[in-house]
Amino acid sequence: MSEQTLRQDVLTARRIVVKVGSSSLTTAAGGLDADRVDALVDALARRLGEPDAPEIVLVSSGAIAAGLAPLGLAKRPSDLARQQAAASVGQGLLVARYTASFARYGRRVGQVLLTAEDASRRAHYRNAYRTLDQLLAMGAVPIVNENDTVATAEIKFGDNDRLAALVAHLVRADLLILLSDVDGLYDGDPSRPGTRRLAEVHGPQDLAGIEIGSAGKAGVGTGGMVTKVEAARIATGAGIPVVLTAARHAADALAGRPTGTLFTRTGSRSADRLLWLAHASTPRGALHLDEGAVRAVVEGGKSLLPAGVTKVDGDFAAGDPVDLLAENGHIVARGLVNFDARELPRLLGRSTRDLAQELGAAYEREVIHRDDLVVLRG
Repeated sequence: MSEQTLRQDVLTARRIVVKVGSSSLTTAAGGLDADRVDALVDALARRLGEPDAPEIVLVSSGAIAAGLAPLGLAKRPSDLARQQAAASVGQGLLVARYTASFARYGRRVGQVLLTAEDASRRAHYRNAYRTLDQLLAMGAVPIVNENDTVATAEIKFGDNDRLAALVAHLVRADLLILLSDVDGLYDGDPSRPGTRRLAEVHGPQDLAGIEIGSAGKAGVGTGGMVTKVEAARIATGAGIPVVLTAARHAADALAGRPTGTLFTRTGSRSADRLLWLAHASTPRGALHLDEGAVRAVVEGGKSLLPAGVTKVDGDFAAGDPVDLLAENGHIVARGLVNFDARELPRLLGRSTRDLAQELGAAYEREVIHRDDLVVLRG
């Protein structure tokens, strides 16, 4: 194969995030498939051993699935408590298997478990980046997963495809590879004659008319083609190209061969935490804004001041994410609030100068600073 037919975005990537789904690592009964894990590690380790090799971060599903059989569970439980128990048992088995498999190549791994809260809060976000960056600097392979043992509905990413897209942005990756049991995005149900795999997707226009939900379903995990396309949208919008292919084609994907579907970048890198705030946070409440405040936030890129807030919904604490609503009830932005829900009502509609004179200098500040705010429509 000539150099011209290889994917240049892959060949030039210096830091790559690879995500693998549960169905690519486990048996139908729910236990880890050692041969599948070893095959994936073989592909990753070979690429890491090449001259001028990139750094690789692995986002791996499979903890809950790996814990099913050891706990005598025939299928993935529906209740949160048993899911967390399965994750607790399975996460240890998963990392132990990766540790042993990478050790065949003299490679060390480091486990990093994240919740959405680690992404949206400033200190947590910096700590996550420092840990991952240091692991890479020391030659280890970070193995990232959602912290399913403690994550509740309010702090879950929802699926590891989205987590992988956000991790790719967090570590400033040059490429995201999504590995599944489907060898790319199809224009229909892959099992039906006449459907075709899309070699490249350059933007939403290339997906027009395609029923994404029927364009490939990924095995026993929580994700499917819908979550993979959404992850690709998040990553490419942040300037990171994405390759979607089957786990058995991991070596080809890492080598830049035209396997699967390539999603080309559609945007440029944004401020780190804002991508997480938009896509990983769960709002704990809402602030209703007057027309002037909506203009200032959406069009002017300004901070939100108490004078522009007309109503408070929810029970939240300072530092929590909240949605900002226009007068028609539409969500226009999301941000990290500087006051809790009990403090805010007495501040509404008042200037920061008046509040400082009456309540003290601590109240002469924004409800949400513009650095902690992301516009969701413009």
